[in-house]
Amino acid sequence: MWLVGASSGIGQALAHSLHVAGARVVVSARQAELLQVFASEHPGSVAMPLDVLDAPALQQACRSIVQSHGRIDLTIYCAGYYQAMRAQQFSLVEAKRHIDVNYGGALNLLDALLPQLLLQTHQGCAGHISLVSSVAGFRGLPKSLAYGPSKAALSHLAEALYLDLSGEGIGVSVIHPGFVETPLTAQNDFKMPALISPEAAAAAIIKGWQQGKFEIHFPKRFTLWLKALSLLGHGPYFALIKKLTNS
Repeated sequence: MWLVGASSGIGQALAHSLHVAGARVVVSARQAELLQVFASEHPGSVAMPLDVLDAPALQQACRSIVQSHGRIDLTIYCAGYYQAMRAQQFSLVEAKRHIDVNYGGALNLLDALLPQLLLQTHQGCAGHISLVSSVAGFRGLPKSLAYGPSKAALSHLAEALYLDLSGEGIGVSVIHPGFVETPLTAQNDFKMPALISPEAAAAAIIKGWQQGKFEIHFPKRFTLWLKALSLLGHGPYFALIKKLTNS
């Protein structure tokens, strides 16, 4: 199992849960020290530091994992970047950073991973790709001018991947968390409804995989409400969101 973006938050919680379940776990992220701490506390796991913006590093990591383990059964893209942004404080640098990490990094991973997974299918060893997106990608939200579009692109990517790869026997899933207590959400200056722990998020994700779901969203008491809102026409949706968020 290869988790990209596993130094903290959902990625680290998932890596821990998979390790406890007996999986051979490889954890990647930029923060090498945190990865080494994880590896030391989880015997048999491997820390493989890298930056998702470094495409050659992802290529090399993919080759190293295959050389060591023979194949890659499950790859999870958990890397993410978030800064609240409104149009009144627009920053091109920040907007591009969101696209680069949240979407471009996933493309770099696919460039390294897809040839290996397609090769594995011909050898009878199907793999699975899971992309961690966000409910922020469902529709436009206040303070999400940079983050939301990057996650919407990631969700769209997962759907296109599923259509292309399901016939090849390669699994694809997309994960839409609500508010999870992570270093990214810690910067929010508002009360986050239905906030859950990374451990609860990891349990929901693993349950979704076990059930063979393409989309895994949680906590349901929050995400189902957002899904219902996404069915509204633009006028009612804008009016309701403005009212709910005091925008």
